[in-house]
Amino acid sequence: MDILRRIMGYVARYKWKAIVAMTFLVLLISLNLITPYLTKILVDDVIRGGKRNLLIPILAAVFGCAACRGVLSYCRAHLFEGVSQKCLYDLRNHMYTHLQGLSFSFYDDNRVGELMSRMTGDLEGIRMFIVGGLSVLMENAIYFIGTTIMLFYLNVELALVTLAILPFIAWVTLKFNKAIRPAYSEIREQQANLNTAAQENISGVRVVRAFAREDYEIRKFEKENRLNQEKNVNASFIWAKFYPLIEFLSGFCAVALIGYGGWMVAVGRITLGTVVAFNGYLWMLIMPVRMLGWIVNIIGHAVTSGKRVFEILDTGSSIKEKHNPYSPDEYRGDVVFDNVSFCYKEKPILFNININATAGKTIGIMGATGSGKTSIINLIGRLYDVTSGRVLVDGVDVRDWKLSALRSQIGIVMQDTFLFSDTIEGNILYGNPNATREDVIRAAKIAEAHDFIMEMPEGYDTVVGERGVGLSGGQKQRIAIARAIIKNPRILIMDDCTSAVDMETEYQIQKALKRIMKGRTTFIIAHRVSSVKDADEIIFLDSGRIVERGRHEELLALKGRYYELYMQQYKDLDEFQSRKRVI
Repeated sequence: MDILRRIMGYVARYKWKAIVAMTFLVLLISLNLITPYLTKILVDDVIRGGKRNLLIPILAAVFGCAACRGVLSYCRAHLFEGVSQKCLYDLRNHMYTHLQGLSFSFYDDNRVGELMSRMTGDLEGIRMFIVGGLSVLMENAIYFIGTTIMLFYLNVELALVTLAILPFIAWVTLKFNKAIRPAYSEIREQQANLNTAAQENISGVRVVRAFAREDYEIRKFEKENRLNQEKNVNASFIWAKFYPLIEFLSGFCAVALIGYGGWMVAVGRITLGTVVAFNGYLWMLIMPVRMLGWIVNIIGHAVTSGKRVFEILDTGSSIKEKHNPYSPDEYRGDVVFDNVSFCYKEKPILFNININATAGKTIGIMGATGSGKTSIINLIGRLYDVTSGRVLVDGVDVRDWKLSALRSQIGIVMQDTFLFSDTIEGNILYGNPNATREDVIRAAKIAEAHDFIMEMPEGYDTVVGERGVGLSGGQKQRIAIARAIIKNPRILIMDDCTSAVDMETEYQIQKALKRIMKGRTTFIIAHRVSSVKDADEIIFLDSGRIVERGRHEELLALKGRYYELYMQQYKDLDEFQSRKRVI
């Protein structure tokens, strides 16, 4: 009931439109309730009583009721649909906005396909409840109450006989509801699994083709699709088990009415018109009962969908701002790690990290895969919180900063480059929407991207595909670098951003970056020695601990891990760069 109450909270925002719709609904039902009574008068007074002067007025009244019902039905449907669409709009915006504020750890634990299922199928299930289940529930409730009143008004004895079977129908319906609700929950969960399988396959289609794994992916999808089919068939079996019984009991009411009502007419206890009116009202009484299963179905879907939607809306971010957070007018870019340790899902990642990066200083971070390099930079922008210790930006703990203020001064070039389905200019402007075309070109030139952009069919107006389809890995990375540069941040983070370019291009990018890195605090994560060679301090990580630190020459003199990596990668690095300087 709590789920339905929360859904109704969104409906309450448009209560006046809903009230008007309900008014039209009550008027519509009132007209429908009048029609059988007019039929009674027609049979008893006109046909059997001979009052022919009443024929035209009664027929006119019936016609007028029919015409008004058409208008009222349109108005009611339009208003209820409008309310449902507005509620869907609010819920979708609320959910999307909430997702934007959730921490990285939430996305680590939830699949994209499942989230998309909740934003589409589950929200549509809630909308169907509002426009279908809720309005139909109200409609049938009013029909049931109004019809019951009319039946007792016409004849109490026959009304009791007609209504005697309803408790049995209610009992069967409750049993049906108890059985069908878990089935719908399983269907929703399996639909999420099916969506995830499809989404992952489509996103990774190039990998699938490259490894010739089409048959495997087809079998995997078929498995999820078969499970989805089985769960839907199971729900159908539950319907097949209960609904015929509901239909039978509903039909038994008609048999009881005809049998007992006919006997009462035969003995002269009621008129034929009363039985005819009862028959008309009977189907208005049976209709809510017959619709009960469908209503339960819609409500079951809504409860299941609402549970999945509100589960996300009730999920709080692990990254929370303090009351009155710190938001300065000016930024220096000082970054300090004060004895920082970090655990991810109770697994220790970093141990006692100490770094002092004053404004304008460049810190190179190296280490094997899984050593904790990316975890360090994630803590600067507070994508995750430290387990112990402090990360300070401009002398203030990042946990005391206003998140938007903190992140506005951090430019990040991720290792896994993501580009939107937009123009090249639009992707670069993502870092600073207020920048001019001249700013875009300047940033692209610094990132060594301008030349290849101008060779494309429409230059900066060229639309790239999803995730940068149509561009090479190096081209995507250079656009991502331009996106970070145009932001003009005080803190610049380069997460192995030149890994996909050749040594020549890397050298040109590094030479260009030196100009924009002046006055900025820069963190460079790299596997190549060439990327960090000129850093003010190089930190070498091993299993979350700093095992070596110093400048390039100092680390070479130690002949430790850094020296070994240097000898493996670039024995002729100095010769290469000296040749470039001569040229």
